[in-house]
Amino acid sequence: MKIDTHQHYWRYRPAEFPWISDTMPALQQDCMPVDCEAAMRAAGVEGVVAVQARTLVEETDFLLKVADSHPEVLGVVGWAALAAPDLAQQLERWTAHSAMRGIRHILQDEADVNAWLNNPHNAVGLRAVQQAGLVYDVLVFDHQMPGVVQFCARHDAHWLVLDHLGKPSVRDWASNPEVSLRWLSSIRSLATLPHVMCKLSGLVTETDWAHASGVSPADSKIIWTCFDHALDAFGPHRLMYGSDWPVCQLAAPYDVVHGLVHRWAKSRLTQTEQDAFWSGNAIRCYGLHVPSEA
Repeated sequence: MKIDTHQHYWRYRPAEFPWISDTMPALQQDCMPVDCEAAMRAAGVEGVVAVQARTLVEETDFLLKVADSHPEVLGVVGWAALAAPDLAQQLERWTAHSAMRGIRHILQDEADVNAWLNNPHNAVGLRAVQQAGLVYDVLVFDHQMPGVVQFCARHDAHWLVLDHLGKPSVRDWASNPEVSLRWLSSIRSLATLPHVMCKLSGLVTETDWAHASGVSPADSKIIWTCFDHALDAFGPHRLMYGSDWPVCQLAAPYDVVHGLVHRWAKSRLTQTEQDAFWSGNAIRCYGLHVPSEA
């Protein structure tokens, strides 16, 4: 079985998606499960974790409704303001839904990431999230990761997941050696924390996609190098596959993204390790309820 642990869905409203700019026309439209269904089926992907894309409380309810009508959506990682006074009540209501599996914030867009990470009110909220049995997905750029390591070390009551390998700047990898060294140091530090998992996702849009046509062989080689470093650091039982659809379409369609990961996994992992990578790790981390017929 294959599970895609990172897809986004939305009914596009410009005011609700400030991160979608006019350079991203492919995203300035509704993106729903039906739009990815054929590509997923062709790739042999049977299950999905839907991840928040809007910084709105309504986002979590929207994604849970998507899960209600699309059985392939096995889990939802929603959004909540960790410092909200009614967080406990929100979590209680959401966790009554079997698909509610986690919370995420678009931390990479914070003006001061370290201030957010060290905010005591956010710490209280994250403790409540973990006590509710929910995973917390961490979304940052590689240059923001040093502070994240300490943050993750402080919150070890449940799983934390690093999205997109910490977003190493593939576009700058060859021209600036500091990029790879900085990212690798953070990855190795983060991987020492046994409650942290890592998604092999999102790297195609860290290429120079705005000025290129598709993912080049050179970019593919760098992406595989990042995968290799993640495997060395985390091991095969703390890695998961994610497509980052539909955002990935800025650089490559679903079949290219999946194919890039599929070829890497087949060449690097044993069959048992592939089973863990493609589904077992996600089921264990997110506590997904997988239909027996799957």
